[in-house]
Amino acid sequence: MLMRKYLHASRPLNDQEIYVLDDNLPCEMKKKNAVMIKDTIFRHSESADAHLVIDDTVAQLRELRIASLEHRQRRNKPNKLPSRKMLVQIVEGLSAALFPNRLGLPDLTDESIDYYVGHTLDMKLRELLAQVRRELHFNSGLNISGDEDRRQAAAIVHAFAKQLPHVRSLLESDIRAAYEGDPAARSIDEVLVCYPGITAVTHYRLAHELYKLGVPLIARMIAEIAHSVTGIDIHPGAQIDESFFIDHGTGVVIGETAVIGKRVRLYQAVTLGAKRFPVDEYGTLVKGNARHPVVEDDVVIYAGATVLGRITIGRGSTIGGNVWLTRSTPPGSNIMQAQIHDEPGGAGK
Repeated sequence: MLMRKYLHASRPLNDQEIYVLDDNLPCEMKKKNAVMIKDTIFRHSESADAHLVIDDTVAQLRELRIASLEHRQRRNKPNKLPSRKMLVQIVEGLSAALFPNRLGLPDLTDESIDYYVGHTLDMKLRELLAQVRRELHFNSGLNISGDEDRRQAAAIVHAFAKQLPHVRSLLESDIRAAYEGDPAARSIDEVLVCYPGITAVTHYRLAHELYKLGVPLIARMIAEIAHSVTGIDIHPGAQIDESFFIDHGTGVVIGETAVIGKRVRLYQAVTLGAKRFPVDEYGTLVKGNARHPVVEDDVVIYAGATVLGRITIGRGSTIGGNVWLTRSTPPGSNIMQAQIHDEPGGAGK
């Protein structure tokens, strides 16, 4: 028989069982149990050393955290930001409510679909309400969430809910634009469930409504969730009209003050960015000014093109691949690399 004893550490740890040699055991069993005892004692010693290192690390991190809070003047102020994990679930639920037949439960029927949509919206809007309250509370700087924050959060979520049919309508136009603009697309359903551009635009459309309603942090977090999944970076402040299609998508960047008209198509690695960043007399970046392109209706911008500054790309224009463009173009323009290089001074002047 094996005799059992327990070795307890001087600090809270799970009891670790070790085996003690029994004189009646065969020689090989004695050797095996001796090794087990040695290994267990070594592990206890190793754990104690690691605990000392962790204590020191925790203390240093606490000092850095307090210094950061004091520098940002947030010591003793609310520090609970909206939850990224909750926002992922909220967007998934809202997407399923918008497109229940394709993104909802697999066994929905005509009789149950409205109940499912209503139940999902009720649950996800309640969850969104809690996240909106977090953002408003964080911004208020108060230790306790006030009645005004609660009323404002409820008003924001109510207004957001009323915009969901409009969001669905815009997304329908985006999906159809993708289907009609890509010969590889076999069906509308395939576009919705497979195309990263549609995933990014769905997040953008939801985030943009929240951005307009005064919760820019939640809006940005939702946009960045899509960015991390698809590689497409659309700022929720951008204004994008109907029938918008991003083909392939990886590397697309659309800045905060960009304005995009109807039936615009972008390909991968297109940037609609700012040309320069003005600063004030103290050297601080001036924020909020219009600094990104205006892209009018029916424009196509091919892969790798970079369009910078508050310029206007005229209606019906085509911007070729890898073009660097920093000046406005009239309607119906056809801008290619060779044309840019042939012009005196180029487009970057």
